[in-house]
Amino acid sequence: MSEAQEEAQPAPNRWLYWGAWVVAIALVVFAIYLGWRVTSAQAGVPDLPALNPTPIPQQSNLNDLDLPELSEPDQQVSISREINLYTIIPTRPRQDPQEHTVETGDSVFAIAKSFGLEPESVLWANYSLLNDNPDQLSPGMVLLIPPIDGVLYEWVEGDTLQSVADRFEARVEDIIGWTGNKFDLTNPEVEDSSLVMLPGGHREFKQWIVPTIPRGRAGVSSSLYGGGTCSGGYEGAYGSGAFIWPADNHTLSGNDYWSGHLAIDIAAGTGARVSAADSGVVVFAGSALGGYGNMIMIDHGNGYQTLYAHLSSVGVSCGQSVLQGQYIGSAGNSGFSTGPHLHFEVRYLGGFVNPWFVLPAP
Repeated sequence: MSEAQEEAQPAPNRWLYWGAWVVAIALVVFAIYLGWRVTSAQAGVPDLPALNPTPIPQQSNLNDLDLPELSEPDQQVSISREINLYTIIPTRPRQDPQEHTVETGDSVFAIAKSFGLEPESVLWANYSLLNDNPDQLSPGMVLLIPPIDGVLYEWVEGDTLQSVADRFEARVEDIIGWTGNKFDLTNPEVEDSSLVMLPGGHREFKQWIVPTIPRGRAGVSSSLYGGGTCSGGYEGAYGSGAFIWPADNHTLSGNDYWSGHLAIDIAAGTGARVSAADSGVVVFAGSALGGYGNMIMIDHGNGYQTLYAHLSSVGVSCGQSVLQGQYIGSAGNSGFSTGPHLHFEVRYLGGFVNPWFVLPAP
């Protein structure tokens, strides 16, 4: 471009022209600088020695290989674990009553224990069958087992939640709140003949027992208590107050002592020997009403009386003196009983005593 042409161009075009040249020259200089730096870096790297791997000698046999020796520990310690193929599912509380068919050897106490209940709850739920008498169990009888402890109540016309709760000393909120009753919380109504669980409820028992009969003139009637009733007015042996087991076996077979069963049922087969737990005078000997079957009662003259029931045979008579350990009869299954055993009661001044409190440790 001639000077005339350059002078003819406007000033802005001249600045763009010379600016482009400046940028181009700068890029060339930068490229030369980078090339110099790369060459300098390569010149400073030392040469690495060539790798000459040692050849592995050929072995004709694998057994000839030189392997390191492995040392075993002096003692191997391990924990064994048994494989459990079953899934453990937590037990969930029942919400509905369940039926149980009585089998030979059953007792209210054992049945309740198998369902995780108190025996009173089972007895209360089956009043129409047992009439509060646990000895009225019989094989084949179908019991209704409540889901939890309390009173399983059959609703009758005219009942209200408050009246039923008051009668069985329960709380209305517990009755409504228990999920098994399936109440409509907005309108908790109950149909007649429905079964309603009363959690925490209870009632008094009607005890079916032969009264305490003293060695003096008793004034009891055989028509009320059975043919084994004695007239009384006897004198004879006195007890020491220290008792022994009335049977050779010292384990239970049936009911333990609880509020609905004021005795213990000692394991004894039919015909097993029954002995006097302490010395005294026989004040009942023979058949008894109320499910006792063949029964013996001994007055020990010191405030204590002992009773032996469900006997297969009676070996003593009214007014007879007996000594501690003396044979008085044989165990059996008479009266209301689901299997042979010895029903044993201890009374003191007319009240019941838990036999476990007076018998020696088995």
